[in-house]
Amino acid sequence: MTDPDLAHESACGGRLVAGVDEVGRGPWAGPVVACAVILDRHAVPRGLDDSKRLTRPRREVLDVEIRATACIGLGVVTVEEIDRLNVLQASLEAMRRAVADLPVSPDHVLVDGNRLPRLVQPATAIVGGDGLSASIAAASIVAKVARDRMMADLAREYPVYGWDHNAGYGTPEHRAALDRHGVCLHHRRSFAPIAALLAGAAR
Repeated sequence: MTDPDLAHESACGGRLVAGVDEVGRGPWAGPVVACAVILDRHAVPRGLDDSKRLTRPRREVLDVEIRATACIGLGVVTVEEIDRLNVLQASLEAMRRAVADLPVSPDHVLVDGNRLPRLVQPATAIVGGDGLSASIAAASIVAKVARDRMMADLAREYPVYGWDHNAGYGTPEHRAALDRHGVCLHHRRSFAPIAALLAGAAR
């Protein structure tokens, strides 16, 4: 398996190419977060990869290096919006917001996955893009670090759920805490496990 590179960016032909990825589709709690990154092609951090293949300490080091030289945009979609839109549409909206948040408008956008958000710029969807495109890999790292920090902040307010280390995913610990303490306002009520708990509590 080769590391992500700039081949897809170079093929776009544009001067400014943004890579976009999102994180947080699967968790039972917390927002969906997307990031758009325009790398400085002369200062690409070493070791970029799909954030899921990196350790937390390595992601945090790369997050600092990416932010030092790249243009960054973040898009956040709240739990209320996720419940209203559904998580797929929420993910696409988070990516749209991330591109809109960039300090400059890119000439082309590379999007991880097989669907494109509504963008004014030309865009290309790349399945497995976070393992192929350096820009998308960088976006996956920054999005993951940003969301993990958001969940750690929420964990200080709601410590019983363990969000500082499970990030809102449906771990046995999280499920046990839900059984003991119930659902809070940061849980996604449209997700089946949360909806089932609420239905049971209403009986």
